[in-house]
Amino acid sequence: MAEKKEERLAREIYSAVGGPSNVEKLIHCMTRVRMTIRDYDKVDMEKLKAIDGVLGVVQEDTLQVVVGPGLVNKVAQVMIDQVGVKLGEPFPENLEEDDQPQLSEHQKAKAEVTQKAAEFKAQQKKKIKPSKTKAVLKSISNIFVPLIPVFVGAGLIGGIAAVLSNMMVADDIGKNWTEFITVLNVIKNGVFAYLAIYVGINSAQEFGATPGLGGVIGAVTLLAGVDPKVPLQNIFNGSALSAGQGGIIGGIFAVWILSIIEKQLHKVIPDSIDIIVTPTLTLLAVGVFTIFIVMPIAGVISDSLVGSIMWVLKVGGAFSGFILGLFFLPMVMLGLHQILTPIHIEMIDQTGSTLLLPILAMAGAGQVGAALALWVRCKKNKKLTNMIKGALPVGFLGIGEPLIYGVTLPLGRPFITACIGGGIGGAVVGAFGNVGAIAIGPSGVALIPLITNGHILGYVLGLLAAYVGGFIATYFFGVPNDAKKATELD
Repeated sequence: MAEKKEERLAREIYSAVGGPSNVEKLIHCMTRVRMTIRDYDKVDMEKLKAIDGVLGVVQEDTLQVVVGPGLVNKVAQVMIDQVGVKLGEPFPENLEEDDQPQLSEHQKAKAEVTQKAAEFKAQQKKKIKPSKTKAVLKSISNIFVPLIPVFVGAGLIGGIAAVLSNMMVADDIGKNWTEFITVLNVIKNGVFAYLAIYVGINSAQEFGATPGLGGVIGAVTLLAGVDPKVPLQNIFNGSALSAGQGGIIGGIFAVWILSIIEKQLHKVIPDSIDIIVTPTLTLLAVGVFTIFIVMPIAGVISDSLVGSIMWVLKVGGAFSGFILGLFFLPMVMLGLHQILTPIHIEMIDQTGSTLLLPILAMAGAGQVGAALALWVRCKKNKKLTNMIKGALPVGFLGIGEPLIYGVTLPLGRPFITACIGGGIGGAVVGAFGNVGAIAIGPSGVALIPLITNGHILGYVLGLLAAYVGGFIATYFFGVPNDAKKATELD
């Protein structure tokens, strides 16, 4: 029986990274297999990048192999099944040679030919020691990446509810949709009303604390059980604390403190009473600390952060939109975009929408425009055009990594002209102003249902401007001569 694509990719990825025994743990996001590597000296980076189906490799605190949406789930599942663990679980350190994926002679020969014949090489990143900033960004990513499908699904359901509600108010669909709209909102609120709890659980897992305790600390910020007539007071200014004050940012910090305290208590509390004393003392100490210290201070920080961004967007208009759209892809390359996720959530929580996401989404649209220009200018390069055809559909839906790592970045100049296209689209959205998204998720065309009512036109025109801007900039200035050379598919 022919080897499936995901099985071949799993086998060849393992071969290039030194085998499963060199992997500490493995997770995945929407397009990347993310591996924590034990010894980078055993990783053959060029061999990894040369694998047919690998669209790019990003080396940060984890080794991230881009294989594209949908396929990434299958590849990651095959890889963990071969080892006998679950996603995110530690790999055994004593894997024997018999535990390694076995290859037939034909498979070995085919893999060797594929690796030697591959011409696509991306420049190898220099190895750098993980910085504290990188560690923070990695933690933020690990906390929110598992929630992205939830944001997308619940956000779309909420968007449908909002559209139907407005249509009912305008008397376009009659008055019999109330119950159905209520059901949709209940499903949506199942995520967003209790998001602090989900983030608390994920934060605890990331910081090595008990997940349930993290969930409780997240729930503490909701102030459940507080009588509105007798509110808890902010000890700094005497005002009443409000549910959710300090938001997600404060919750993550509080759970980090919880992880430190819980670990220390485990060391000093006798085993016989640890199960009783440690969680009780931890929750009591961190709960009080969260309510009276974290919530007031984090509330000021989050309010100031959101207010500053709103002011910049309002004052800067098209210029701010251009700068944000222009530099978002480089931020993605450096992993800095992860810090924006809690900011998006804070903006949605405080204002009902995030004005940042529609502007930043233009960066992916610029990539689409650049890819279309390359398709037109490089028709004789069958390898390139075939890759573009495979990456464009998901590119239109806002998943830009296949285009970035498989098309524009390896060619160099198209990546820059694509960023310019993103800046042009961002300028258009910024000029319209108040174009917000009610939830976070994939951008591109897929974000349209999540755009706040009355501002869809501004977002769509921004997309078109980014497509056109990326196309024109690339068509005239971004096509390398090497990319025009005729090639045939293998």
